[in-house]
Amino acid sequence: MPRYRQKLRTVPFDLGQPVWVDDPAFDVRYHVRRTALPAPGDDRALGRLVARVMSQRLDRERPLWECWVIEGLQGGRWAMLSKLHHCMADGVAGTNLYNTLFDTTPEPPAPVPDRWDPAPEPSTLWLTATAVRDLAMSPVEQIRLVSRALSSPLQVARWAVGTTKGLMTLARSLTPATATSLTGPIGQHRRYAVGRASLADILAVKRRYGVTMNDVVLAAISGAFRALLIERGEQPDAHAVRSLVPVAIRGRTGESVAGNRISLMLALLPIDVADPVERLAAVHAHVGALKASREAEAGVAMTALAEHEPFLPISWGIRLASHLPQRSIVTVTTNVPGPRQQLYVLGRRMLEILPYVPIAVRLRTGVAILTYCDQVTFGVTSDYGSTPEADALARAIVAGVAELVDAAGVTPTAPPQAPPVAASSLPEPPEPPKPAPVRRVRVAPTPARPPAHPPVRRASRADA
Repeated sequence: MPRYRQKLRTVPFDLGQPVWVDDPAFDVRYHVRRTALPAPGDDRALGRLVARVMSQRLDRERPLWECWVIEGLQGGRWAMLSKLHHCMADGVAGTNLYNTLFDTTPEPPAPVPDRWDPAPEPSTLWLTATAVRDLAMSPVEQIRLVSRALSSPLQVARWAVGTTKGLMTLARSLTPATATSLTGPIGQHRRYAVGRASLADILAVKRRYGVTMNDVVLAAISGAFRALLIERGEQPDAHAVRSLVPVAIRGRTGESVAGNRISLMLALLPIDVADPVERLAAVHAHVGALKASREAEAGVAMTALAEHEPFLPISWGIRLASHLPQRSIVTVTTNVPGPRQQLYVLGRRMLEILPYVPIAVRLRTGVAILTYCDQVTFGVTSDYGSTPEADALARAIVAGVAELVDAAGVTPTAPPQAPPVAASSLPEPPEPPKPAPVRRVRVAPTPARPPAHPPVRRASRADA
């Protein structure tokens, strides 16, 4: 994976986009770290470590990833905690890395020869000169784009109509949400909790009501936020929780491409609806309307246009927008389909994958959903100071799934055996760095010697 040996170089004065360059000083020993949990090595201790590690900022002068090998878990298990900046890969790309990093059989393949030879790092002068050249050629690129558009006027007209429709929906979605305690300033420490549900149960609900799997999990999450607000003595208003829902836009040829290929939808979660089945119907109708409005496609169109514009004004505009008050989005919910087949690492069976989603700005909570084999795992991230109910929120999501299973008349499968994770990052350092956009966790049984350098992306659990 060449990207794991590359770092980002910025161009002076933001004259051009940052570029990936080989790191001639790359040292895998810096990125792969080894630690252990104190006895008894339970899930609470593991979750506390995960929350603390995820609260630390990645070093921007090095390749943007870390992998922690964690020993001392109960039952002779060990874990790999993977921390990866979102600019390196989105959720789908990260999940597809499993095909490279892990095995589908207990017998590991033969080692691959390492013939990596770093390319010379470009100088600042070369980067600046290249950016100035690209700026000078920008008008030529604009003319080329217009010429291509004029060659297909009907297609461009349909694109313009669809994009305009999506932008209008997106603009309406940016109205401020009803004020609640779910948004506001956040600190630099996190809490982390995990809930687990059966994939077979969720698919049975999906078939029973003719909805999507994403509708089912969003309905369960909506019920959890409703319960949280009621517990806090607040009114679950229909416009109180708007969630950013990432949408993958990868085609079949782009599934293994690193980087980001995502757009978004801004969905209002129907926390005002008390009945779980009616709540599911409301989610299905609302998400269907957003898809019909082409909101996600409008985001794709704007991103595609921005790639052909000078980077300087776009960079400054994004920085300005990040400092403006943000009261439209309350949480983020990301659903990434994980591998359905059993995976192995060093001959050990990977038991589960625990997802993690970062939060920032005024978002005090975030929920990541990941499927692996026959299990759906919900990873809840919350701000340490303002939202101590991460564990309660995770339990409420699982309870929301159980409500839908019961309402559908489905015989529930046996619940996952692993106990729930509930932990927080302890505020030990006085001034910790800002949280880094990162991803998942996996746990495996302790081998005779843990892997020397496992460049991985999540954490899973494996048995002996």
